[in-house]
Amino acid sequence: MKILGSNQHQNPETVMSGSDDERHSRMDDIFELMEEGGHEEVIFCRHPGTGLKAIIAIHDTTMGPALGGCRMVPYPSTDEALKDVLRLSKGMTYKCGLADVDYGGGKAVLIGDPEKEKAPEMFRALGRFVGGLNGRFFTGTDMGTMPEDFVHAARESNSFVGLPKSHGGSGDTSIPTAFGVMQGFHATARHLWGSDSLQGRKVAIQGIGKVGARVVERLVEEGAHPIIADVSPSRVENLRSRYPELQVAEVDTIHHVPCDIFAPCAIGGVINDETIDQLQCQAVVGSANNQLAEERHGDGLHERGILYAPDYLVNAGGLIQVADELEGYQPDRVMEKTRGIYDMLLRIYERSQEQRLPTSQAADQLVLERLHHVADLKRIFLGLDRRG
Repeated sequence: MKILGSNQHQNPETVMSGSDDERHSRMDDIFELMEEGGHEEVIFCRHPGTGLKAIIAIHDTTMGPALGGCRMVPYPSTDEALKDVLRLSKGMTYKCGLADVDYGGGKAVLIGDPEKEKAPEMFRALGRFVGGLNGRFFTGTDMGTMPEDFVHAARESNSFVGLPKSHGGSGDTSIPTAFGVMQGFHATARHLWGSDSLQGRKVAIQGIGKVGARVVERLVEEGAHPIIADVSPSRVENLRSRYPELQVAEVDTIHHVPCDIFAPCAIGGVINDETIDQLQCQAVVGSANNQLAEERHGDGLHERGILYAPDYLVNAGGLIQVADELEGYQPDRVMEKTRGIYDMLLRIYERSQEQRLPTSQAADQLVLERLHHVADLKRIFLGLDRRG
């Protein structure tokens, strides 16, 4: 673990206050969390002049430099921020593994209220901290942050992705993300009903933001019957003005509306102890991150005979775009690679069926196998022209 601050000459007694036992206990707890999750590095960043308080977690760089978004949340405690960044960074390793991009998992969190505490200088300070990692970590927008925020960060480092097109970025990631969700729907339809067609299928979509709205558009085009729910009445009315036939449900109850596919496209943790027994669908396929409140809920879906498309694969289109941005963005290449979500999801479904295990476990197995194979390949020394 690495701890970075804004002043390298502070009095150690000021930086590390408390008794020896208390300090050791805190450090042991963090190392235990890292050991439990398999993390490589955790960096605490502080800059008093801008109010920056950030944590960067690098989970696994077997596949390549860590890649993952930066979110800004008014966490109630540093512990909560740490747990979130550890969980999210591990998820990025698995997402990169299934998406077959040459990057590992990482994440950054800023502790603060994005509505009140943002400032260009804060993101420039973040840019210097991330730049100091010398290419081990690349990041961009996530919950509470916008592409424009990282325009300021990019003035200090080349380690930022997902910038606006006007600043050399690849632009709106909701386009490939929604396309990837549709690939998930088609693969699920193929596995369950023997055809890619969604004609006449009921799909309950929880959340119609940028991704969810695009998914609704494509579903309507393909003759499906979307059922929508969102916390924003204006979003609902906007879509209904275009598609009057849309059925509307409440955000808190849409998960138990009878349908063919339930598509969480908003918050995570929607598959939990309370909701899992209320589902009336044949499959769960959506773009929301961390849909399973706990890993055991993947087992619960399997026991109920509900097919689960691992969210970190289904929503990988945005990741594929920003990873491609680092290689020299090519829109056609992004969409072609995102189309591969279809084949990978079928592999997961087939393995789950053959081995009689939850799809969440089948997906994890494929990621770990890929990490093992890449690690084995990297035993071959490349010589002076090193790539990894």
